[in-house]
Amino acid sequence: MLRRVLRKIKERVRDLQLQKAKQHLLIHTVSGHQPLQHVKEGRIHQPLDHFNRHDVSTFPQRFFVNEAYWQHPDGPVFLFIGGEGPIFEFDVLAGHHVDMAEEHGALLLAVEHRFYGDSINPDGLKTENLADLSSQQALADLAVFQQYISQNFNLSHRNTWISFGGSYAGALSAWFRGKFPHLVYGAVASSAPVKAKLDFSAYNNIVGLSLLNKAVGGSEKCLAVVQEAFAALEVALMAGNASQVTVDFGCCQSPKDSDDQIELMQNLADIIMGTVQYNEEGVLLSINELCGLMTNKSAAYEGEMEAYNRLVKLAQIYRSTSEEPCLDISHEKTVKDLMDTSLKSSRRAARQWTYQTCTEFGFYQTCEDATCPFSGMLTLQADTHLCPMLFGIPQHSLPARIAFTNTYYGGDNPHTHRVLYVNGGIDPWQALSVVRERTEDEEEAETIFIEDTAHCADMMTRRVTDRCSLKKAREEIEKHVASWLRTAAQEKMDKSSV
Repeated sequence: MLRRVLRKIKERVRDLQLQKAKQHLLIHTVSGHQPLQHVKEGRIHQPLDHFNRHDVSTFPQRFFVNEAYWQHPDGPVFLFIGGEGPIFEFDVLAGHHVDMAEEHGALLLAVEHRFYGDSINPDGLKTENLADLSSQQALADLAVFQQYISQNFNLSHRNTWISFGGSYAGALSAWFRGKFPHLVYGAVASSAPVKAKLDFSAYNNIVGLSLLNKAVGGSEKCLAVVQEAFAALEVALMAGNASQVTVDFGCCQSPKDSDDQIELMQNLADIIMGTVQYNEEGVLLSINELCGLMTNKSAAYEGEMEAYNRLVKLAQIYRSTSEEPCLDISHEKTVKDLMDTSLKSSRRAARQWTYQTCTEFGFYQTCEDATCPFSGMLTLQADTHLCPMLFGIPQHSLPARIAFTNTYYGGDNPHTHRVLYVNGGIDPWQALSVVRERTEDEEEAETIFIEDTAHCADMMTRRVTDRCSLKKAREEIEKHVASWLRTAAQEKMDKSSV
């Protein structure tokens, strides 16, 4: 099932971060810095298939370079890896990796993932052409890009490369270091789901635990009311009250058939999933505000429909903040959107990402487990039926594809050296990352766990409102990066003195 609402929330988080980055830069510009002048955009023509020597087709891969802080010629190189969406010039102008680049005199690069943003051929989204969309090809792109930049900027072994990424791109950052250790010296992997999983029920389990978490404003009552609300909605649908539900939740269509009912459940679950995943990013309510809405005493919400009415209110708040006239719950429209292969908007990423879930990762956030706070209608079957429908990929082939991904990269026990895994305690994606200090055979894994923060929170530029745990975590990340650069410099001195 396409996470339509969750995707919109994610885009709004990205937009808000870009706005904040712009404000941050304006302040810098006023104080005499003009970092924008140093950013250049470029294209490299990458092979469409790195593993087929007969295929000479290419696609244009977009990247940004910022030389503002670079201590030429021997300063380090900080590579920001793009994930399942477009990159922006602000990816080399703002963020924690940029703060560190300024401190260490690094050359800043951001590179877009193949088949996302502008890095795609006009016919790239046709099913037969999506065969060239994979994480393996994306890593080969990074290796070629590394060589290209090294030639163009006359880089040598004296320039130490460090990669950065968050979420799927965080996994790419870790895997790039794992597969090409001679090209990248160290990697920061924030909220990185390095383990592929078909039935990712743990996601909603952690959403439930986060709604319980007192440190971020959760409570037992909050979780109970959310569960009660979804149960009440399910009862209303089963009783044939679709037209009342349509009015209550401001749906664009009446959820008469089961596909549309699942879509409605998914949209409403997405609002809560997005609240937890991006807690305190300022786009939606925070967990604290959501739980306030679900549990505060008020005469307006008395009676047996209390939980249901609070969920109705939550949907209204979502619609008004996202300026959506109605909640779109048409499954048919979802499928039609996913089948659209035109490149009308470079922001479109749903078709590509759905393809990657079908071929490599799974990551289906199901709700069939008793710990899930939402509706049991959100099943693995409902998620995976899109694979054969959109791409002709049979459902029974998914487990083997996902097993291959974990064999290829090592899952959540990857034996990588100089990869720093950073995760937040209320981020549902932590379940697929590396969070423990020691691996099975007592190897040290470099990890930072931030008790009370959400998805990729450490990647943002510092804010006055940041929690203490987040400030501490950033200092820890800075220590790791600084120590890698020191070790690299020491190794180079030792080599040259031989």
